[in-house]
Amino acid sequence: MYFEIIGLGAVIVFALQFTKVIDLNKLVDDNKVHFRKFKEDDYDFLVRAKFGEAVDPDFLFGKRIRDGVLVGLILLTLFINSLSYLYVLAALIVGFVVFKMGYSNLKKYYKAHLHQIDSLLPHYLKGLEILVQHYTVPVALGKSIDAAPEIFKKGLQQMIAEINAGDSTINPYMEFAKTYPVRDSMRMMRLLYRLSLGRQDRKQEQLLTFSRSISSLQQKARETRYKERLDKMEGKTMSMLLATGAGVMILLIFAVLQMMNM
Repeated sequence: MYFEIIGLGAVIVFALQFTKVIDLNKLVDDNKVHFRKFKEDDYDFLVRAKFGEAVDPDFLFGKRIRDGVLVGLILLTLFINSLSYLYVLAALIVGFVVFKMGYSNLKKYYKAHLHQIDSLLPHYLKGLEILVQHYTVPVALGKSIDAAPEIFKKGLQQMIAEINAGDSTINPYMEFAKTYPVRDSMRMMRLLYRLSLGRQDRKQEQLLTFSRSISSLQQKARETRYKERLDKMEGKTMSMLLATGAGVMILLIFAVLQMMNM
């Protein structure tokens, strides 16, 4: 009976949406400014980390909003005959949980692929280091785009456009680091900015500092990858030991029971 009521509520809401009595798309579009307050700081990065540049983070965020509102409306239809503040609050909470699920799934993906995503920055910076030896930092950044990981390309284009527009401050570099908050991105962008300001006679010294930092990042990525492999091997070994121990115990119990029946 309860599931039938939920189904009926869903049908009513979809009918209202289909007939444009309730237009969720218009509701979301008209209130974008207000809904953006609920957008997580790292949401765009997490979307790019999982789907690349082919998926628009704003589109997925709008879909999360619509799903949360839709579930909330369906729950409200269940309590329409005995509506109270408590039921409205329950509908809001469930709708918010549904809204947050999309972000939680992205977080789980990021944690599961953490070392792979974090290793993209040192890999890119290693290629950039070679270019910086022959060109200025802005020119090297422009030449590095084609070989850069797909996840960074849009941010690099924006950073280069701001630098070429005359912004000689650290802001373009920091905006890139905030957009892609991988391991040590802030520190590496500060070093890159200092390298762009350095005098020619100090360039070699700054390049050495930059190179050491990249090597340190690569070493951290290798250590993380090694640790994850070791943890997996230990987990498999423990599972085998437990399975073997359980098998031996079952055989011993079976042997003891056979001896008792003789």
